[in-house]
Amino acid sequence: MTTAKSDRTLKLGATGPEVFALGLGCMGMSGVYGATNDDESVATIEAAIDAGVTLIDTGDFYAMGHNEMLVRRALVSRRDKVQISVKFGAMRGPDGSWVGFDARPAAVKNFAAYSLKRLGVDVIDIYRPARLDPVVPIEDTVGAIAELVKAGYVRHIGLSEVGAETIRKAHAVHPIVDLQIEYSLASRSPEAKIFPVLAELGISATLYGVFSRGLLTGSRPQAGGDFRAFLPRFAGDAGKANADRVAKLGQFAEQRGMTRAQLAIAWVRAKQPGLLPVVGLKTKSQLADALGAMDKVLSAADVQALEALAPASAFEGTRYAAEQMKHLDSER
Repeated sequence: MTTAKSDRTLKLGATGPEVFALGLGCMGMSGVYGATNDDESVATIEAAIDAGVTLIDTGDFYAMGHNEMLVRRALVSRRDKVQISVKFGAMRGPDGSWVGFDARPAAVKNFAAYSLKRLGVDVIDIYRPARLDPVVPIEDTVGAIAELVKAGYVRHIGLSEVGAETIRKAHAVHPIVDLQIEYSLASRSPEAKIFPVLAELGISATLYGVFSRGLLTGSRPQAGGDFRAFLPRFAGDAGKANADRVAKLGQFAEQRGMTRAQLAIAWVRAKQPGLLPVVGLKTKSQLADALGAMDKVLSAADVQALEALAPASAFEGTRYAAEQMKHLDSER
């Protein structure tokens, strides 16, 4: 369980670091949601750190290392102010295609070596497989990371998108500080089985997808490589129905002096006050909007009214395409 130190800081799990109560996810800075500007991305990471944000989340497969190198640029003279969370395991071809997942012990150490070099650091604060490798026991993967911890290359071990049974198996090998899992007004499945197990074992969660990839803020897929165009919640009749629902959420937010992004963050903080929202941002203006949510509080009555307006069943379509959903251990 994450321990709330104040409304601005949290401690990740029983053995993890203390962090600012809002994390920065950098995936969108590497083109997955359309065109980006590297200078603006670096400036946004720098501004986040200067504003007090301490957890920076990246992945070695985000644009084949591009994202880690952006983070490296932003960490010049700021490394001692942050904890870097890195996901690994996904493999990509020269054309950017996804070609598999590898969490074998030798692969774990290979991925870590390249991340350390790209990031320009001596140690990764939290290292985690991005998914469960279906042919590699999680005990073997975590055991390999534990060896990296013992050798001083990694400080803490995290998990991502795995279910309750896998969490228990991993934690039995080495203390897990947090599970990275998607959670938002539109994606609430962790509440049923996953969050109770985390609380039982003293493990935190870093909650990504707080905006449901922009769905809750009214953002739509852009041209030029925006993968949201292929996601069920943005496509066809489901996309139209969800847009109508989000328009009502916008009115709700406006009545309470919030932007849509601030409402999405405020709801997560109200529902899971001991867990860490990690928001994906691309620009300094988006950062300023998100940081503004730290002063926005939803009352219990507000939460009840919001969930009446948008119950869990209100959003149509799954969070990933059908083939990807089949590979999510967290959904089993």
